[in-house]
Amino acid sequence: MLIKHAHVAGPEPFHGDILTTDGVISALGRNLDAPAKTTVIDAKGKTVMPGLVDVHVHFREPGFTAKETIHTGAAAAAHGGFTTVVAMPNLDPVPDNVADLTALIAKNHTDAKIHVEQFAAITKGLHSSDTSDYAALKQAGALGFSNDGVGVQDASTMYTAMVQAAAVNAPIVAHIEDEGFKGNGVLNAGAKADELGLPGMSNLTETAQLARDLVLAQAAGVHYHACHVSTALSVQLIREAKARGVHVTAEVSPHHLLLADQDIPGDNAMYKMNPPLRSEADRQALIAGLADGTLDMIATDHAPHTAAEKTGSMATAAFGIVGSETAFALLYTAFVKSGRFTLAQLIAWMSTQPAAAFGLPAGHLRVGDPADLTLVDLTQSYVIDPKDWLSKGHNSPFIGQTVNGRVLTTIAGGRIAYKA
Repeated sequence: MLIKHAHVAGPEPFHGDILTTDGVISALGRNLDAPAKTTVIDAKGKTVMPGLVDVHVHFREPGFTAKETIHTGAAAAAHGGFTTVVAMPNLDPVPDNVADLTALIAKNHTDAKIHVEQFAAITKGLHSSDTSDYAALKQAGALGFSNDGVGVQDASTMYTAMVQAAAVNAPIVAHIEDEGFKGNGVLNAGAKADELGLPGMSNLTETAQLARDLVLAQAAGVHYHACHVSTALSVQLIREAKARGVHVTAEVSPHHLLLADQDIPGDNAMYKMNPPLRSEADRQALIAGLADGTLDMIATDHAPHTAAEKTGSMATAAFGIVGSETAFALLYTAFVKSGRFTLAQLIAWMSTQPAAAFGLPAGHLRVGDPADLTLVDLTQSYVIDPKDWLSKGHNSPFIGQTVNGRVLTTIAGGRIAYKA
């Protein structure tokens, strides 16, 4: 494949042509010649980025294929410009053993046109206190260990998990949630919950368990990754932990960067996610945490549900929204087009830094690197419309918004995974 007139943005800015051969970047230069049987793409006037990397998606297969499948989830990710994603293990059966994990990884490879990495479960069945066999699961291909969707409630279980994960040099990827504080909360505790007459969820649901985990992670010497950070105090706790040498990385979702609970227009299930949208002060703290490096990356927490599951009151609807197909355009429009951040910063948060944190061969466009890249038109504006999506899930509060930054072509391993 030869990409002509490329304007490359990211850690290695470049103007010229990109030649890919056998799935890797084989040449960068000007006026490169196309070998025989080469697909040529003219990128003039467009922007080429390293393929985006999302370390937090839910593809729902096996067990919940009415919501999403590996095929539809990967197609949606490619549509959004992602060339590498990491799928969560809250499935049925749970990949907490070598046989189920091996079968799942094989299906990730056959059903997806992008790179789909896989987390295995921290504990057997997610809800137990019995840790999985981390050495065997890592050898079988697990990138790390997570119980996403379920916080590990027992401190000694989490510490045991951290020690065992550290022994095999694998990360613990934590869904941070103390169920005792969560109760039956469906949105952030505060004025909006009171206004709507709905049960609120205290910030302590997240911060109390995060504080516990950061202490345990320091003692265990593990790479601890905090999923979907949502509060100002969480940012402060992570900043302090990094300062004292804890190996912690952290992600924030697009919706927590773009919306606060005050933006919820009413009892609308499209605004129900876990953790919930927090206060405007929390939102601003998350943005500041990204800017100063406390938060390392943006991850979508793409969580598709059926229409029936997201119909009706927030009191009864499922938690979660989709994000793969809207994340880049929303963030580019809100933060780059507005002048608050640069495109290079956004690419770092959505590609280079998540890849580096998890040791993935992505996030750069250099000779010898995998040919994973995304071609976008930053000038084209469009309205977010689920009729254009490839995901089974249409559960999003961003439908109808006008954005810039349309993904035109996504190339993974030198092959076209999506083309507009």
